[in-house]
Amino acid sequence: MDREAKKKIQLALLFAMVVAGVRSGYILYKRHEDKVAEEKRLHARNVGYSNPDYYVTPKKLYPYDLKSAKQLTKQPVWVKEGYRYTYYPYQAGKVDFGHEAGLLLPIDRLEMKDVVTAMSPGAGGRKQMMAVFQKEGKSYAVPSGFESDEQFKIYSDEMFYIEDPHDLYKHWPADVWQAVERHEVKQGMNELQADFAVGMGVPDAGNSSYEKIVRYPNGGKPLVVIYHSNKAAEIKAGAPGA
Repeated sequence: MDREAKKKIQLALLFAMVVAGVRSGYILYKRHEDKVAEEKRLHARNVGYSNPDYYVTPKKLYPYDLKSAKQLTKQPVWVKEGYRYTYYPYQAGKVDFGHEAGLLLPIDRLEMKDVVTAMSPGAGGRKQMMAVFQKEGKSYAVPSGFESDEQFKIYSDEMFYIEDPHDLYKHWPADVWQAVERHEVKQGMNELQADFAVGMGVPDAGNSSYEKIVRYPNGGKPLVVIYHSNKAAEIKAGAPGA
């Protein structure tokens, strides 16, 4: 066997070892995260929290590269925080970063068709991971991760539920779910329920454990919600652009 052939075999073996190492690391990480989630459930049960939401542990995919990120296409997903993530037109395998198409809506149900990479001019030319979906017959892509130090930092688990939130939080009263579906916040809702209804909120500085003020952009119809002990006590219109 000549030197060139030996070198190729050594490189192939080295690559296989790296891939195996990454895969093993991912499996260990996933097991660790699952163990932590189970410990949190047991702790909540032992402490006896009165809020059933503390017992809910949504499933995660733990993606670490492009192949594992494509798990997102295997089931429907639901947006965790509406009015936070910008999506872009996607045509002929290219993302049009120059034209924003909109923001993902609260608890929007999506069917991801693919997960791809694209060079983003606004991110210093580094690769962005993009989740591709269709809406009203057109294709769009939303960032779900980025490349850093030759590895991907993927945050799709923070963006999406992979289980129907109606099943995860089936203990919520019917009137709460009706308000969520109307995208309304009503008195007595907790902060998570309000997030489901009107999307991302920004807490004021200096909030206390008893009173918390949260401002919701709400897709251009801003709201201010004042919570007392995590229950909406006052809901009022916010100032545009505030």
